[in-house]
Amino acid sequence: MIPCRNEEASITGLVREVHQHLPLVLVVDDNSSDETAAWAVEAGAQVVRREQNPGKGAALKAGVAAALAQGCAWVMTLDGDGQHRPEDIPAFLRCAEETGASLVIGNRMPGAEAIPWLRRLVNRWMSRQLSQIAGRFLPDSQCGFRLINLKAWAALHLETDHFEIESEMLLAFARAGCRIEFVPIQVIGRGRCSKIHPVRDSWRWLRWWKGVRLGRRPNQQPELEGAEHSACARAQGRNML
Repeated sequence: MIPCRNEEASITGLVREVHQHLPLVLVVDDNSSDETAAWAVEAGAQVVRREQNPGKGAALKAGVAAALAQGCAWVMTLDGDGQHRPEDIPAFLRCAEETGASLVIGNRMPGAEAIPWLRRLVNRWMSRQLSQIAGRFLPDSQCGFRLINLKAWAALHLETDHFEIESEMLLAFARAGCRIEFVPIQVIGRGRCSKIHPVRDSWRWLRWWKGVRLGRRPNQQPELEGAEHSACARAQGRNML
């Protein structure tokens, strides 16, 4: 599942490469003004069109809903700008099979020198904050290259609709007792322009993080805690990080 906005330059090649590893590719076109959707269909993807209230979090939710409607048990997410290498997909699948993890996330830190220094600095700071709450080391909390168990996802209550969903999802899985693993991935960073707005999206993340630090749990409703733990236990056969 590839959430993207205005990625006509990269989407064709990306869809075709992903198809070499996975049978179904869903592209969530997040109100693009270019030919992203048309080129994605031409490359063999199914397209979910979103025309209002764009945001990565909302696009991810729309894509997951479409995957669940087709009976999918897992979803692999990649960014649409070509910064992720589809040839890394088998490593995620092996990790989930061997460890029983419900969430597998790409780890760019072994090759972090290819990430622009400011993004690298911010990512490491955010990862440290989330690691303290989660009670375990989370090396790359902001990577969008993820393998997600949909039964575990469906038991969670995710509220954010923008880039902070990467953090909210990670913390929600951790709090639900789901096993989380990281796999090293290739880094393609130099010369690429991030879709993250440095001021607006940083403010959204900090506002979300303030709520977490104050004890407001926006990613989880208390009455759902038992269901969350049960879903993760069924998904991975044990209830542990």
